[in-house]
Amino acid sequence: MSAYRIILVGTDGSDTSFRAVDRAAQLAAATGATLLLASAYSPMPERERASAADRLGDLAYKVQGSTPADDALRAARERAVAAGAKDIEHLAVEGDAVDVIARLARERAAELVVIGNRGLNSLAGRILGSVPANLSHRSPCDVLIVHTTDGK
Repeated sequence: MSAYRIILVGTDGSDTSFRAVDRAAQLAAATGATLLLASAYSPMPERERASAADRLGDLAYKVQGSTPADDALRAARERAVAAGAKDIEHLAVEGDAVDVIARLARERAAELVVIGNRGLNSLAGRILGSVPANLSHRSPCDVLIVHTTDGK
């Protein structure tokens, strides 16, 4: 088996998701793979959009791309560059995290999906399922679940 050529990592901007980004970026740097940074998001409710437009001015809000997904991707890109990744792409996609990451993995022919383990041991994760657990069943390729929590 050859090295991974396309590595997809999901981030929501949390510290734990950035640990997964760091690991994915290290792998991409070591193998020369393309690193795809992905952030799934829900559309911003009109009330929140209006509030942001009031604070930033409607045009500034649109131009700056200051949605949480865009902010998470900018920060993830900085971390990936610092970890040595060279070929980096990023995508903010509306939808459920598991659906988005599984679809992107198929569409972009990713050979590895990297995700943090946050939520695997929570009560909600056991009852409702979690992003890493569900993704491990739905991904069309290998999945690396990075230990990102302190085990508390």
